[in-house]
Amino acid sequence: METPKGRSRKCLKICCGVTIAVTFIFIVVSIVLYFTVFKPKDPQITAHPTNLENLHVQLYPNVSINATIVLNLTIDNRNYGSFKFKDSIAYVYYRGLLIAEIPVEHSEVPARGSFTMTAYANITGGKMALDPNFYGDIATGHLNFTSTSIMHGKVGVLKIIKVGAKVDSVCDIGVNILTLEVDPKCHSTVDF
Repeated sequence: METPKGRSRKCLKICCGVTIAVTFIFIVVSIVLYFTVFKPKDPQITAHPTNLENLHVQLYPNVSINATIVLNLTIDNRNYGSFKFKDSIAYVYYRGLLIAEIPVEHSEVPARGSFTMTAYANITGGKMALDPNFYGDIATGHLNFTSTSIMHGKVGVLKIIKVGAKVDSVCDIGVNILTLEVDPKCHSTVDF
Protein backbone atom coordinates (compact mmCIF):
# COMPACT_ATOMS: atom_id res chain seq x y z
CA MET A 1 0.00 0.00 0.00
CA GLU A 2 1.18 3.48 -0.87
CA THR A 3 1.60 6.19 1.64
CA PRO A 4 0.00 9.58 1.03
CA LYS A 5 3.49 10.99 0.49
CA GLY A 6 4.27 8.46 -2.28
CA ARG A 7 0.89 9.05 -3.94
CA SER A 8 1.45 12.83 -4.03
CA ARG A 9 4.89 12.34 -5.59
CA LYS A 10 3.42 10.07 -8.24
CA CYS A 11 0.70 12.67 -9.04
CA LEU A 12 3.38 15.40 -9.19
CA LYS A 13 5.47 13.36 -11.64
CA ILE A 14 2.45 12.68 -13.85
CA CYS A 15 1.43 16.36 -13.76
CA CYS A 16 4.98 17.52 -14.65
CA GLY A 17 5.23 14.96 -17.45
CA VAL A 18 1.92 16.01 -18.98
CA THR A 19 2.88 19.71 -18.70
CA ILE A 20 6.22 19.12 -20.42
CA ALA A 21 4.56 17.04 -23.18
CA VAL A 22 1.87 19.68 -23.82
CA THR A 23 4.49 22.46 -23.85
CA PHE A 24 6.66 20.51 -26.30
CA ILE A 25 3.70 19.84 -28.61
CA PHE A 26 2.70 23.52 -28.46
CA ILE A 27 6.23 24.63 -29.39
CA VAL A 28 6.47 22.15 -32.28
CA VAL A 29 3.03 23.14 -33.64
CA SER A 30 3.91 26.86 -33.33
CA ILE A 31 7.17 26.40 -35.25
CA VAL A 32 5.48 24.36 -37.98
CA LEU A 33 2.70 26.96 -38.35
CA TYR A 34 5.22 29.81 -38.48
CA PHE A 35 7.23 28.22 -41.28
CA THR A 36 4.16 27.14 -43.29
CA VAL A 37 0.93 29.07 -42.79
CA PHE A 38 2.22 32.21 -41.06
CA LYS A 39 5.43 32.50 -43.11
CA PRO A 40 5.71 36.17 -44.13
CA LYS A 41 5.09 36.73 -47.84
CA ASP A 42 5.92 39.86 -49.82
CA PRO A 43 2.86 41.94 -50.64
CA GLN A 44 1.84 42.13 -54.28
CA ILE A 45 1.54 45.66 -55.60
CA THR A 46 -0.48 46.01 -58.78
CA ALA A 47 -0.12 49.33 -60.55
CA HIS A 48 -3.02 50.14 -62.84
CA PRO A 49 -2.33 52.11 -66.03
CA THR A 50 -3.55 55.70 -65.84
CA ASN A 51 -3.07 58.98 -67.66
CA LEU A 52 -0.90 62.03 -67.47
CA GLU A 53 -2.91 65.03 -66.32
CA ASN A 54 -2.43 68.80 -66.39
CA LEU A 55 0.34 68.68 -68.99
CA HIS A 56 1.79 72.13 -69.67
CA VAL A 57 4.77 72.52 -72.01
CA GLN A 58 6.68 75.74 -72.55
CA LEU A 59 9.55 75.85 -75.03
CA TYR A 60 10.36 79.57 -75.05
CA PRO A 61 12.13 81.42 -73.36
CA ASN A 62 13.03 78.46 -71.14
CA VAL A 63 12.06 74.83 -71.52
CA SER A 64 9.61 73.81 -68.83
CA ILE A 65 7.27 70.88 -68.45
CA ASN A 66 4.70 70.55 -65.71
CA ALA A 67 2.45 67.52 -65.38
CA THR A 68 0.70 65.32 -62.87
CA ILE A 69 1.26 61.57 -62.96
CA VAL A 70 -1.67 59.72 -61.44
CA LEU A 71 -0.86 56.30 -59.97
CA ASN A 72 -3.57 53.85 -58.92
CA LEU A 73 -2.02 51.11 -56.79
CA THR A 74 -3.62 48.01 -55.28
CA ILE A 75 -1.73 46.32 -52.44
CA ASP A 76 -2.65 42.66 -51.97
CA ASN A 77 -1.66 41.37 -48.55
CA ARG A 78 -1.27 37.58 -48.79
CA ASN A 79 -0.34 37.24 -45.11
CA TYR A 80 -2.46 36.17 -42.16
CA GLY A 81 -1.54 39.40 -40.40
CA SER A 82 -2.72 42.92 -41.14
CA PHE A 83 -0.16 45.65 -41.90
CA LYS A 84 -0.72 49.06 -40.35
CA PHE A 85 1.75 51.59 -41.75
CA LYS A 86 2.71 55.12 -40.78
CA ASP A 87 2.82 58.25 -42.93
CA SER A 88 5.67 58.06 -45.42
CA ILE A 89 6.99 59.67 -48.57
CA ALA A 90 7.48 58.14 -52.01
CA TYR A 91 10.24 59.64 -54.13
CA VAL A 92 10.08 59.93 -57.92
CA TYR A 93 13.34 59.95 -59.90
CA TYR A 94 14.17 60.69 -63.51
CA ARG A 95 17.48 59.04 -64.44
CA GLY A 96 18.60 59.14 -60.79
CA LEU A 97 17.58 62.77 -60.25
CA LEU A 98 14.93 63.41 -57.57
CA ILE A 99 12.09 65.33 -59.19
CA ALA A 100 9.04 64.76 -56.96
CA GLU A 101 7.90 63.67 -53.53
CA ILE A 102 4.54 61.99 -52.95
CA PRO A 103 3.08 61.93 -49.43
CA VAL A 104 1.59 58.55 -48.49
CA GLU A 105 -0.92 58.76 -45.65
CA HIS A 106 -1.04 56.16 -42.90
CA SER A 107 -3.50 53.33 -43.33
CA GLU A 108 -4.02 49.62 -42.78
CA VAL A 109 -3.97 46.72 -45.23
CA PRO A 110 -6.20 43.96 -43.83
CA ALA A 111 -5.02 40.38 -43.37
CA ARG A 112 -5.48 38.40 -46.61
CA GLY A 113 -7.12 41.48 -48.12
CA SER A 114 -6.35 44.34 -50.44
CA PHE A 115 -6.07 48.10 -50.25
CA THR A 116 -6.32 50.55 -53.15
CA MET A 117 -4.70 53.96 -53.12
CA THR A 118 -4.32 56.80 -55.58
CA ALA A 119 -1.16 58.89 -55.59
CA TYR A 120 -0.45 62.09 -57.47
CA ALA A 121 3.09 63.06 -58.48
CA ASN A 122 3.47 66.66 -59.62
CA ILE A 123 6.39 66.67 -62.04
CA THR A 124 8.24 69.83 -62.98
CA GLY A 125 10.58 69.50 -65.92
CA GLY A 126 13.08 72.18 -64.92
CA LYS A 127 15.47 69.70 -63.30
CA MET A 128 14.76 67.06 -65.95
CA ALA A 129 15.80 69.42 -68.77
CA LEU A 130 19.30 69.63 -67.24
CA ASP A 131 19.87 65.92 -67.95
CA PRO A 132 21.72 65.42 -71.26
CA ASN A 133 19.40 62.49 -72.18
CA PHE A 134 16.20 64.47 -71.67
CA TYR A 135 15.81 65.77 -75.24
CA GLY A 136 16.52 62.30 -76.65
CA ASP A 137 13.81 60.85 -74.42
CA ILE A 138 11.38 63.55 -75.55
CA ALA A 139 12.21 62.74 -79.19
CA THR A 140 11.35 59.05 -78.62
CA GLY A 141 8.05 60.01 -76.99
CA HIS A 142 8.74 58.08 -73.78
CA LEU A 143 9.92 59.20 -70.36
CA ASN A 144 10.89 56.63 -67.74
CA PHE A 145 10.67 57.35 -64.03
CA THR A 146 11.42 55.34 -60.92
CA SER A 147 9.47 55.67 -57.69
CA THR A 148 10.74 54.33 -54.38
CA SER A 149 9.12 54.27 -50.98
CA ILE A 150 9.74 52.75 -47.59
CA MET A 151 6.75 52.18 -45.34
CA HIS A 152 7.33 51.44 -41.67
CA GLY A 153 4.57 49.87 -39.65
CA LYS A 154 3.39 46.93 -37.60
CA VAL A 155 2.09 43.54 -38.59
CA GLY A 156 -0.67 42.22 -36.35
CA VAL A 157 -1.10 38.45 -36.30
CA LEU A 158 -4.38 37.14 -34.85
CA LYS A 159 -4.83 40.55 -33.17
CA ILE A 160 -2.47 39.39 -30.42
CA ILE A 161 1.08 39.58 -31.73
CA LYS A 162 2.39 42.86 -33.19
CA VAL A 163 5.76 42.88 -34.95
CA GLY A 164 7.54 45.84 -36.54
CA ALA A 165 7.90 45.59 -40.31
CA LYS A 166 9.29 47.59 -43.21
CA VAL A 167 8.01 47.40 -46.79
CA ASP A 168 10.33 48.57 -49.58
CA SER A 169 8.56 49.33 -52.84
CA VAL A 170 10.01 50.21 -56.25
CA CYS A 171 7.92 51.19 -59.26
CA ASP A 172 9.18 51.67 -62.81
CA ILE A 173 6.89 54.20 -64.47
CA GLY A 174 6.78 54.56 -68.24
CA VAL A 175 5.06 57.66 -69.66
CA ASN A 176 4.05 57.89 -73.31
CA ILE A 177 4.11 61.60 -74.09
CA LEU A 178 2.04 61.30 -77.28
CA THR A 179 -0.91 59.35 -75.80
CA LEU A 180 -0.45 60.64 -72.21
CA GLU A 181 -0.61 57.05 -70.93
CA VAL A 182 1.21 56.01 -67.77
CA ASP A 183 2.31 52.36 -67.45
CA PRO A 184 3.72 51.53 -64.00
CA LYS A 185 5.23 48.21 -62.90
CA CYS A 186 5.89 47.69 -59.18
CA HIS A 187 7.48 45.16 -56.86
CA SER A 188 8.03 45.15 -53.12
CA THR A 189 9.70 43.30 -50.29
CA VAL A 190 8.92 43.09 -46.58
CA ASP A 191 11.49 42.94 -43.78
CA PHE A 192 10.82 42.17 -40.12
